[in-house]
Amino acid sequence: MDNRLFFKATKRNRESIREVLSSIISSGFVLEIGSGSGEHGVFFQKCFPDLIWQTSDPKLSHRKSISSWIEYEGLNKKMPQPLALDVEDTPWLMPTNLGLTLQGIISINLIHIARWNCTKSLFKESGKLLKSGQFLVLYGPFKINNEYTSYSNILFDRSLKAQNKFWGIRNIEEIDIEGNINGFFKQEIIPMPANNFSLIYRKSS
Repeated sequence: MDNRLFFKATKRNRESIREVLSSIISSGFVLEIGSGSGEHGVFFQKCFPDLIWQTSDPKLSHRKSISSWIEYEGLNKKMPQPLALDVEDTPWLMPTNLGLTLQGIISINLIHIARWNCTKSLFKESGKLLKSGQFLVLYGPFKINNEYTSYSNILFDRSLKAQNKFWGIRNIEEIDIEGNINGFFKQEIIPMPANNFSLIYRKSS
């Protein structure tokens, strides 16, 4: 059964995210948190054949979509099935082989559509899994010094809060604090198309 979902934003941002990733990844496992439809996952798996791209998502409909995309792209022998991972359900349970060769973690367009505790859990559990020098990449819209970077992001933030009062565009400086608490430092802020950013954090200890 074809359970593939199609998210419009994926095709718009995947090439720009690929460019960011191409400068920091090599081989081993990359864990994607909140993989959604799975379109990003299969795209990056094909772009970086030396990697093993491990997707995850708490929603069954999303995991079914990811599995269908893996099947559709002929990646069954290369790419593992998605993990049923909820960021806030800690501690995360990881397959042994992933933990041994994990090189980094990425989360795309997640923390603004989740409670703040999601951000806290993301850094806390990533800090347990990653070794010194390994990366955690966050992609999405962010505020800088508690200021919006565009009028469209103001409108977007209002729409998020109208859907759920606990959602919203996060302030980079507050994210940095959570990173520091869990042994991360922010290596780089990379401006991306459509008023988004890629934040690259590295495990320092």
